[in-house]
Amino acid sequence: RESDHRAWTPVSCTVTRQNATVQGLTEGKAYFFRIAAENIIGMGPFTETTKEIVIRDPITVPDRPEDLEVKAVTKNSVTLTWNPPKYNGGSDITMYVLESRLIGKEKFHKVTKEKMLDRKYTVEGLKEGDTYEYRVSACNIVGQGKPSFCTKPITCKDEIAPPSLDLDFRDKLIVRVGEAFSLTGRYSGKPAPKVTWLKDDIVVKEDDRTKIKTTPTTLCLGVLKSVRGDSGKYCVTVENSTGSRKGFCQVNVVDRPSPPVGPVIFDEVHKDHMVVSWKPPLDDGGSEITNYIIEKKDAHRDVWMPVTSATVKTTCKIPKLLEGREYQIRIYAENLYGISDPLVSDEMKAKDRFRVPDAPEQPIIKDVTKDSAVVVWNKPYDGGKPITNYIVEKKETMATRWVRVTKDPIFPSTQFKVPDLLEGCQYEFRVSAENEIGVGDPSPPSKPIFARDPIAKPSPPVNPEAVDKTKNSVDLSWQPPRHDGNGKIIGYLVEYQKVGDEEWKKANLTADSCPETKYKVTGLTEGLTYKFRVKAVNAAGESEPAYVPDPVEVKDRLEPPELILDANMAREQHVKAGDTLRLSAVIKGVPFPKVSWKKEDREVSPKADIEVTGVGSKLEIRNTVHEDGGIYSLTVENPAGSKTVSVKVVVLDKPGPPRNLQISEVRSDSCYLTWMEPEDDGGSVITNYVVERKDVASAQWVAISSSSKKRSHMAKYLIEGTQYLFRVAAENQFGRGPYVETLKPIKAIDPLHPPGPPKNLHHVDVDKTEVSLVWNRPDRDGGAEITGYLVEYQEDGADEWTKFQTVPMLDCVVTGL
Repeated sequence: RESDHRAWTPVSCTVTRQNATVQGLTEGKAYFFRIAAENIIGMGPFTETTKEIVIRDPITVPDRPEDLEVKAVTKNSVTLTWNPPKYNGGSDITMYVLESRLIGKEKFHKVTKEKMLDRKYTVEGLKEGDTYEYRVSACNIVGQGKPSFCTKPITCKDEIAPPSLDLDFRDKLIVRVGEAFSLTGRYSGKPAPKVTWLKDDIVVKEDDRTKIKTTPTTLCLGVLKSVRGDSGKYCVTVENSTGSRKGFCQVNVVDRPSPPVGPVIFDEVHKDHMVVSWKPPLDDGGSEITNYIIEKKDAHRDVWMPVTSATVKTTCKIPKLLEGREYQIRIYAENLYGISDPLVSDEMKAKDRFRVPDAPEQPIIKDVTKDSAVVVWNKPYDGGKPITNYIVEKKETMATRWVRVTKDPIFPSTQFKVPDLLEGCQYEFRVSAENEIGVGDPSPPSKPIFARDPIAKPSPPVNPEAVDKTKNSVDLSWQPPRHDGNGKIIGYLVEYQKVGDEEWKKANLTADSCPETKYKVTGLTEGLTYKFRVKAVNAAGESEPAYVPDPVEVKDRLEPPELILDANMAREQHVKAGDTLRLSAVIKGVPFPKVSWKKEDREVSPKADIEVTGVGSKLEIRNTVHEDGGIYSLTVENPAGSKTVSVKVVVLDKPGPPRNLQISEVRSDSCYLTWMEPEDDGGSVITNYVVERKDVASAQWVAISSSSKKRSHMAKYLIEGTQYLFRVAAENQFGRGPYVETLKPIKAIDPLHPPGPPKNLHHVDVDKTEVSLVWNRPDRDGGAEITGYLVEYQEDGADEWTKFQTVPMLDCVVTGL
């Protein structure tokens, strides 16, 4: 048996001698064996081997290694190689022992100190001029075998031989894309030359596709799945201290060409033919382009028709076109190795190329005065024929009719000074181009301009004064300047100066932040006195300043709060759900009061946007819902007092779901539904109720009433035996509310009653312990099929009846009496 198995396998049944040969064993496996003696009486007990036996050939020391050779000699080293022995003695080689003997000495000395399994070894640290001979032995688990035959005496000195190179490839190599190629050869030289591969004077590096293999005598560069980029001039250099040799190969990886370079240019377009041109492919695939294949296709069809496949020029005439049809052209390049992917043109309509000029771009207006302006435009596409004239038109902005500004031709200049404008009027201008075919479309109108002279700086504002003040601000007011310099006043710059200082500080940084003739200067210090001045600004610049006559002391002026309600707070507000609720009021008081909004004496909803300005406050709630209704109050308060106003807000919405939906009086074809009105009528009177039913086996609800104003409904036309769900929704003028649905389905059947008594009960047979009874069906079944009959018996003179059993038929044998 095998050592790792328990089952025994018989080897021989009839062995009469005291030994046996066991066949069919597996090398390397361990076995146990046992043997028993047998006579005519029977088989005796087994005797078993005490230890497992590993199956293998008999082991001896290995034979001597073979082919011990000297591969390289220098002045201080010797490199040797050898082959393993023909027979390893039945066990794996565990190491090799290399020995050397200096000529003139008798003994060999071990060179290797550690276990060595490599069959190549370089002996270093030798003395130049000494002569040695070497031998090597193999070892296995038994021991060290016989040494190899000794090498010839070797003298330590440098061997010099110039490099030689024998290549297996020619000067040129052509390879198809995707194929592999290799450059191989043999070389020699002493000392061992260095091998370098170059491609186009750049060192070749190994990657997934490029492999370099160099042995002491051979060299190889291999490229897998070649691509066009692998083309180039390859050079292999073999070099040592005595010189170098080079080999060259021009590799050309060829493929079909890349597509011609677009776009396809339509040099000529006519109603029956076109002339197109293109550029050659960027990559000819490593082989000269032999021809181009040109095809055409009607844009509304899927079929490509050949035009020519024999042209080598990059231009072609496309004949036999139908006027008005749109065509596409596609072009292939072809070389010896295949046809490229196509270059496809845009669609082009077959028609004569000459037409009226395009519309110019929007003109620009400059140098405007009170009676003239200069119109400037860019030259548009001429439609294939030279432009001969430009037509400039004008119109007042509010007018509809365009008028030519001159009948004289305007060409070749692309600008024109338009005279005779009316001062203060606003004008627009447009330009059309004309050629021998006709007049093209006009350009878009220019931006409107006013006919007026260029503007100057305005005069100073008039009568600036301080109209109000608080402990940290002053309100200023003034009149516009008497002269605006012929330009619109953009706004005003307000400056202030603390009394005693020289520096004027700006209250606002830009004029457009103060477009009106008033401004509140903030950030002032209570109790200090300030001077103020104002400048007007137009497009030409700032005016001279106008000064507030007297310095102003900054302090509070107390006025109790005052609320002036806007229309949206003057009476009860009704807002439709989903709309925006706006409540606002004008607020007065000095200092400006603190503003707070409440709803039902609580904080308003976080969704409410509250805005407080220097003159009032506004509350805004977008996408209102019914819950946003209620009493809103606005409170304003300052040290002089407080004031509160309230307004009731009603959010009009669809009603809520009806309540307490009940079903009664269920019959085989009808039932009676009742419900209560919704808790929330949405702020509007309930106009009607919608009642729907659904067969539980169906996904669709069916309306059975949509105009009832009552809170009950008789659902008719039910199908007997079918289970139904019902739902009810309320409607008002704002829409239909959510449905309330029955929790459980009802079955359309008539109400069930107990059946009537069986008829004509009598016995048909009597025995000493049993009675056979029969009877007839009752007159009424109570509205459902009779499922059985309960048989009871009573002993004569007793008060109680005893249940016997329930039977499905009209007869029964009562036993056990």
